[in-house]
Amino acid sequence: MKIGTIDIPEYPLLLAPMEDITDRSFRKLCKMFGADLLYTEFVASEALIRNIDKSLKKLQIDDDERPTGIQIYGHSIDAMVEAAKIAEAARPDLIDINYGCPVKKIANRGAGAGMLRDIPKMIKMTKAIVDAVKLPVTVKTRLGWDTDSIVIDKIAKPLQDTGIKALTIHGRTRSQLYKGMSDWTLIGKIKENSDIHIPIIGNGDIKDGVSAKNAFDKYRVDAIMTGRASIGKPWVFKEIKHYLKTGEILPEPDITEKVNIAKTHFTLSLKYKEGKRGIFEMRRHFAHYFKGLRNFKELRLKLLTSTNVDEISDLLDEIKYIYGNKNQENYVQQ
Repeated sequence: MKIGTIDIPEYPLLLAPMEDITDRSFRKLCKMFGADLLYTEFVASEALIRNIDKSLKKLQIDDDERPTGIQIYGHSIDAMVEAAKIAEAARPDLIDINYGCPVKKIANRGAGAGMLRDIPKMIKMTKAIVDAVKLPVTVKTRLGWDTDSIVIDKIAKPLQDTGIKALTIHGRTRSQLYKGMSDWTLIGKIKENSDIHIPIIGNGDIKDGVSAKNAFDKYRVDAIMTGRASIGKPWVFKEIKHYLKTGEILPEPDITEKVNIAKTHFTLSLKYKEGKRGIFEMRRHFAHYFKGLRNFKELRLKLLTSTNVDEISDLLDEIKYIYGNKNQENYVQQ
């Protein structure tokens, strides 16, 4: 698959952009485990044009994680165009436009999925961004605002005509948020449309090799994107690739492997974050890495409240010591 001039291997696996999740440390882990294309956390256009330091730091990309795209969102066309230029100067491999975020404070202002209620503005904004930058521009969106306003079949071709190089479709409406099951039927119909020639990337409920294979085989998408399934489980990309290649399900990493992965993640987080942020922003990941351990409440509380690097490292070693030699069924809740 090609996105502009970017070559991506067959059956590509993409890491979805996620706020407070897909920072440099997490992207590197996902790359290590086989993700083919990564995205930054989504960045507010207004924050970029006001030179907000936290947002500018989200644009930092290392060569060993490429190809990586920067995703931007906003409701003002002028601000989005300026933000795209700022993002381009950070040297990503592509610029992605977020027309899919369902968060109320974003969507209700007309940004993210809110743009699904103003299709003419969406098309105008997309065209303006494509014309303003030299990098490939892609779009990520949803089926529509709600079940009474499904528009993906009406906007795919106009979006393509603006010059975007790929379209990612999340198989839910904005009103669904992340509830219920994704409707991949509509994603498949866009892919089957003979007027559509850009890559179509499917997103929603891709959590393992079985769901990934079904997406490729049944709906014929060019690539799949996974997000929430990778939180605390960056090895999901390795599991999916193994299944696509062999039809075999890889066993979960044992607790020793999980602790080692978590330690690598923690080390990277400390490297890239100033002050205590490297600790605070690991807490969500730690909660997922060790989800389901029996009698874990006390250790979990310590792990998620400590602000001391050495203490956290010792707690990770303690998890390995306590649970590492036990069979999975003895420590994972059923």
